[in-house]
Amino acid sequence: MRNAHIAFPCFTFKPTSLIRRGLLVSLFIFSLGGCVDAPGIADLDQRADRLAKSSGLIRGQVQTDSFVLTSFYQITRPDLPLTVYIEGDGFSWRTRSQPSTNPTPHKPIGLELASVDPAPNRLYLARPCQYTPMAANPGCVVSYWTNKRFAEDVVVAMNQAVSYYARQVPGQRINLVGYSGGGAIAVLVAARRQDVATLRTVAGNLDTAEFNRLHRVTPMPESLNAIDVASQISSVPQIHYYGSEDRVVPEIIAQRFANSTGDRCTQIRSVPGMGHNSDWAKVWLGLLKAVPQCLGPP
Repeated sequence: MRNAHIAFPCFTFKPTSLIRRGLLVSLFIFSLGGCVDAPGIADLDQRADRLAKSSGLIRGQVQTDSFVLTSFYQITRPDLPLTVYIEGDGFSWRTRSQPSTNPTPHKPIGLELASVDPAPNRLYLARPCQYTPMAANPGCVVSYWTNKRFAEDVVVAMNQAVSYYARQVPGQRINLVGYSGGGAIAVLVAARRQDVATLRTVAGNLDTAEFNRLHRVTPMPESLNAIDVASQISSVPQIHYYGSEDRVVPEIIAQRFANSTGDRCTQIRSVPGMGHNSDWAKVWLGLLKAVPQCLGPP
């Protein structure tokens, strides 16, 4: 690993050389949605609106204690559960040494997953500072899409947004889905709720400490680590999908998380041919047919 290179859509670099420069390169690794000559924020908004509209989702905003969060949602059956999709980390870094000025994803895989889900009640939650005008979010500083992306106030805000929409399906259960870093948020949110029916993650970074060790990058001490709450959600039926070709979040991340929850309610599944930034929406309907469930008595 010492002389290995990690390849991304825009760059190829040596992790150890970045550590010597003191860069928080773990924050860069999930900037898989675009490159330096990326589209403007207005273009990204329009793309998201078109994708959402094509599947019946409408744009919304939620005021939380720390952030105004952007959502896309459809709730047509208040008597049925709500499926919540949480976006990945977005466009965190413009270059390998320069954070972006806006983390709005250039390829919103979380939104793509939500758009193909046939469920009557669907909610997509963008992460803090994604899709929302910065003027509406004075707290949106760079650290919230770099080293504080999983910070306590971030998790609180995301959980508050889930609660806001959960009130529109009173008494119903919640199905959580998270892509990439959104998988970590989904786990951290699930650990704070009593109404979660199922949990699914796609290429989820469920153990940031192990991830940093694998890639020999600096830690994020101001962020929470999903694996630290694994035991708290051990009774939640869950499936964690990873791509067989994913070199960013490999199988070991999902396996370590599953080991921490126990095998009664947790499954991990490989998806052949899929990388971290592959077209997960194309296979999502098939993956949704697998229903998370617990085996045997608690």
